[in-house]
Amino acid sequence: MPSRNDPDAPASVPAFYGAELRLKREAAGLTLQQLANGSFYSVSFLSQIERGQRRIPLDLARHADRVLRTDGFFERRCEDARSCRRTGLAGYFADAAEQEKRAVTITEWAPSLVPGLLQTAGYARAVIRAANPFAAPDHVETLVTARGERAQLLADDAAKPEFWVIVSELLLRQRMAEPAVMREQFAHLARMARQSRAVIQVLPLSSGPHPLIAGGMTKLMTFADAPPTVYTEGAHHGQLIDDPALVRAYAKSYDFLRAAALSPEASLSLIESAAKDLGHEHARRPQFRGLPEGFPRQRGRGEPSSGD
Repeated sequence: MPSRNDPDAPASVPAFYGAELRLKREAAGLTLQQLANGSFYSVSFLSQIERGQRRIPLDLARHADRVLRTDGFFERRCEDARSCRRTGLAGYFADAAEQEKRAVTITEWAPSLVPGLLQTAGYARAVIRAANPFAAPDHVETLVTARGERAQLLADDAAKPEFWVIVSELLLRQRMAEPAVMREQFAHLARMARQSRAVIQVLPLSSGPHPLIAGGMTKLMTFADAPPTVYTEGAHHGQLIDDPALVRAYAKSYDFLRAAALSPEASLSLIESAAKDLGHEHARRPQFRGLPEGFPRQRGRGEPSSGD
């Protein structure tokens, strides 16, 4: 029999609920075959769910709740995922989004994008369009709105967490949108730092390799009444980690990043300088005023006619 890998079970949302399904099934003294009986799913499909390789479908969640007498636990999980999708949040981000609301502290490493909690609408729109090139405009706006609603977390003085962000200098150099949009975004970062809504540090490109160089966005959250967790995210997936050893390892990596990053004051100066440079760039950009008088104008293949 292959050895279990319990410490890694909560590393993602499907893995966490797969591990819960297995624990509840074993506590009830049932085999996979016995749990599968009466459903439309095979033993191998259930096994993949327990290993975190598949998400549990709604009808199977209801079947499991009924057989295991778990009082709607797995059905509620499916509803949570659907609710997140309806509100413009990815299903794999469901638990992390809820934990943000309860967090006492949030520490985030942002190597290439401004963290969602600090994004302006214009910047969010540009990033979302780039990640979803075939998305309908209405869907894009739903995602932008959802991101803005999440950002309200930092506006509540009574409940806002202590938010500490470390961003790569690359983030200040890469043009994700038009200069005016980028200038607005960097000005917003500076404003949030000056208003003590967030502590922001910039990790300079000259700092060299660091412990999180191989990963993407990473968020460490601590709570008043629960152990800390880490959320990591790639292009189309996310993982919520609560294994104590892994969380400690990520916390230590953050300590190294803080030590290598510029001070909050120097970082703020660099961010404001980037915003100022974008303002100059926008002012220098030549404005197209049409073709010179008498210049023959021909429609190219991609140019619409007056009737389009």
